[in-house]
Amino acid sequence: MDLGLSGKRALVTGSTKGLGRAIAETLAAEGASVAICARTAEDVEAACAEMSAGGATVIGSAIDAANLDSVTEWINSSAEQLGGIDIYVHNTSAKPQKKLEDWSKNLDIDLVSLVGGVAAAKDALSEGGGSLVSIGTTATAEHFASGSGSYSAFKAAVTNWTLGQAQVLGAQGIRCNVVSPGPIMVEGGDWGMIQGAMPEFFEATQKTHPGGDLGVPQDVANAVAFLSSDAAKHINGANLFVDGGFCKRVNY
Repeated sequence: MDLGLSGKRALVTGSTKGLGRAIAETLAAEGASVAICARTAEDVEAACAEMSAGGATVIGSAIDAANLDSVTEWINSSAEQLGGIDIYVHNTSAKPQKKLEDWSKNLDIDLVSLVGGVAAAKDALSEGGGSLVSIGTTATAEHFASGSGSYSAFKAAVTNWTLGQAQVLGAQGIRCNVVSPGPIMVEGGDWGMIQGAMPEFFEATQKTHPGGDLGVPQDVANAVAFLSSDAAKHINGANLFVDGGFCKRVNY
C-alpha cells in the first residue's frame, strides 16, 4: 500500500530514541521530511546524522519540552526549514513521577506542550489537510498491577484533548488521532529494566499477551505512519491500541 507520505513534512517530539525515534525513522523511510527534537544537543545531532545517511531529509534541535516557548520556537523554525507542516506527532512525556509535587512536570511536558505545540503548528497543518497523532497509553483504560499515577492520569488528559480536537480541528482539515501502546520492549527502556529487576512480573506480563510477547517500537511506528497518511484520510478521532491484545476490555 502506498501511504502517500512522500513529500510530507513531519514534526516528531521526543524523537532521538525509543518510540519517537522509531516513528521518525519510519516516516523518513516512507519519504517524509522529518524534524526531530530532544533535550540533549549531542543526541539530536547524532540522530539527524544517522537518519540522514540514507538520503532522507532530517533536521533537529535541542529543546526543553517543559518550556512552551522552546517548543514553539522549534515548531516555527522547523516549519520554515521544511516549508510547512503536514504531520505533528506528540510523543514527549515526563514519565511517572513519584512525588505529588512533581506532577507539574507531566502537566508541562505531557499536556501543555501538546496544547501549545498544536496551537503553534495549527495554521501550517490546516493548509494542506494535516494530521495530529498523540502517543497515549493503554494505562488510561485499565488499572495495572504497577499502579496508576501521574503518567496514566496525564496521558488520559492527552487522549481526551486530542480526540476532542477531532471535532474542532477536524473542521479545519486536521485529523486528530491517538496511538496507545501497551507494554513495548524498548532498548534501554522501562520494560528492559523490569525484565532484569522483576523477572517474574515481566514473565507474567508476557503471558497476558495472547501472542505471548511484548511489542516492539516498530509496531507503534507503523500505526503512527498509517494514521498520518493519506490511506487513513477518513479516520479522525480514533484511539488505536497497539498492545497485542494485552487489554482485556471489550472496546465497543
